[in-house]
Amino acid sequence: MNNVTVGLLAHVDAGKTTFAEQLLYHTAAIRRRGRVDHQDSFMDTHEIEKSRGITVFADQAEFTYRDSRYFLLDTPGHVDFSPEMERCLQVLDYAVVILSAVEGVQSHTETLWQLLRQHRIPVLFFINKTDRAGSDPVRVLEEIRQLLSPHALLLPQQPEAAWTDEAKAFLAERNESLLERYLEGTLPDSDCRSALRTMVKRGEIFPCMQGSALLDQGVEEFLQYLDAIAFTEYDYRQSFGGRVYKIRHDARGTRITYIKALQGVLKNRDSLAYGPGPERSSERVTAIRKYNGTDYSVADWAAAGELFAVVGLSGALPGEGVGECRGTLEGGLTPTLKSKVLFEPPVHLKELMQVFGQLGAEDPSLNVSWEEALQELHIHVMGNIQLEILEQIVAERFGLRIAFGPPEILYKETITGRVYGCGHFEPLGHYAEVHLLLEAGERGSGITFINQCHPDDLAVGYQHQIGQLVLESGHHGLLTGSPLTDLKVTLLSGRAHNKHTSGGDFREATHRALRQGLEQAENVLLEPVYELRIRIDSADVGKVMSDIQQAGGSFEPPELTESKAVITGTAPVASFMNYGARLASMTQGKGSLSLRVAGYQSCHQAEAVIQQRNYNKNADPAYTSASIFCAKGEGYTVPWEEAARHMHITTIQRGNTNNERNY
Repeated sequence: MNNVTVGLLAHVDAGKTTFAEQLLYHTAAIRRRGRVDHQDSFMDTHEIEKSRGITVFADQAEFTYRDSRYFLLDTPGHVDFSPEMERCLQVLDYAVVILSAVEGVQSHTETLWQLLRQHRIPVLFFINKTDRAGSDPVRVLEEIRQLLSPHALLLPQQPEAAWTDEAKAFLAERNESLLERYLEGTLPDSDCRSALRTMVKRGEIFPCMQGSALLDQGVEEFLQYLDAIAFTEYDYRQSFGGRVYKIRHDARGTRITYIKALQGVLKNRDSLAYGPGPERSSERVTAIRKYNGTDYSVADWAAAGELFAVVGLSGALPGEGVGECRGTLEGGLTPTLKSKVLFEPPVHLKELMQVFGQLGAEDPSLNVSWEEALQELHIHVMGNIQLEILEQIVAERFGLRIAFGPPEILYKETITGRVYGCGHFEPLGHYAEVHLLLEAGERGSGITFINQCHPDDLAVGYQHQIGQLVLESGHHGLLTGSPLTDLKVTLLSGRAHNKHTSGGDFREATHRALRQGLEQAENVLLEPVYELRIRIDSADVGKVMSDIQQAGGSFEPPELTESKAVITGTAPVASFMNYGARLASMTQGKGSLSLRVAGYQSCHQAEAVIQQRNYNKNADPAYTSASIFCAKGEGYTVPWEEAARHMHITTIQRGNTNNERNY
């Protein structure tokens, strides 16, 4: 049987969950159709989703249509839960983007589209809500072609209907094998249907259909088209390999790992390897569950193409390959805000850390961290709605009353140029020395590690340890104590002692070398920025451009038509978080705004932010730039300015890239 994983994606309130209910009803997967407004939909099972009328968690269902079995993923539409949606993209065979025939292409729709193209997922469009007053499917189709892709093809309403000359021409223009027969007037409908199937798979054509999910119009026709278009090719004979796409915990706290099988067959009680590096973790699968909504059945095996869940894996994370599949797929949507967890007795810190340990495993984008210096628990979030939902989740699942501080912008830090950093750790009975080259990396590259240390200088095992220490999260800069990023770190040399070097010595020396290098560098504060697209009346162009400039943004020359204008550019998240309301006021509600987080740039108000944060780099207990040496049986501290002269290794002179091993 053909196993196909299909994801439903949409801007919030486009009718995605109602559409999912109709698919399940038409295929006899459910006996009655639920509705979001009636709080009885099959896919939105959580009380939080029912009360708010939005999808928060990516839930799955299974249905069979003709000769294929479909695994349906209903993903969140609200921007605050975009990381949950993006994790599902990693396992999709096809995506269905739902648009409202009234609202058309909205801001989040464009973000979804960009992610789908990055993941190279075949896409089908369904223009929904054609029954509503003000609906205009023709206008929406043009918006799709203008804002998303010019290769969107409106299919005949009935799958068995004859292809129009316009549809044949559209397809033939994009397929050389069809073009000659089309020009000769000998192109049959059957060849068009066959070519469509292949071209959709390749991402060359994006079929569009229309209807009303609420009134059950166009749904059966959509299923027929889906069945004719969608196909997969999985190999059941290879050794098992899959990818984790979701982590959950059941009522007993048991960790449930959701996997997409990409090849082979996994049997219950098999051992499954996961994790980075050559020495991967391996644990035995103690149960295989096949979920349909909140219900599941216990299975003896799972095969390529299926979505299923296992019990027994304690550390596999979303995006991680298991079995023969290796590596981790990182998400492109990352939070730009952080918030403090507020709690009071009788809530205990230890209990709270366990709770957020579970939540952090389910949603790694939370990046849960304990700030020792501040004695505060911090999380990263997308917005205020996510904080409200998290507060409810902690209360309902764990019975704890907490709150969150106001979300703050998540700044980052980097350097310009290149500097050398050295660190020495030698209190009595310990010894480690590390020499690093620090260079500015490309924007968005994170922290990268290069090893140029010779084995004669330092054992390979210690070199690997230093590399892991450099790449671990938690390093922060000198300006505001914000996370360090976009930094290329090269290990030049190091030294250990046969007798006195112990486990944590190189951690101390590496951190001191990194910090000592930062002290010498020109440090730069970075802020998150949006990629913006604003559609307004031509008469409003001047005041909107002026407003963008005053908010620290920049833009390209506007695209002008007779009555409309489109402005594209970038703007700081700090000044554009609530810009939608301001734009509506300036344009009498006629303007539309699309914002997508587009990485980090130099902060436009760095001095004010640094002053407001008031970070004291010399009072941070987690890091110090000073080194510790030993003389006459006693350790003594050397400040960073003088540390280089005391080092036991003379490495690279400024401007020389050769490693000189002089002692």
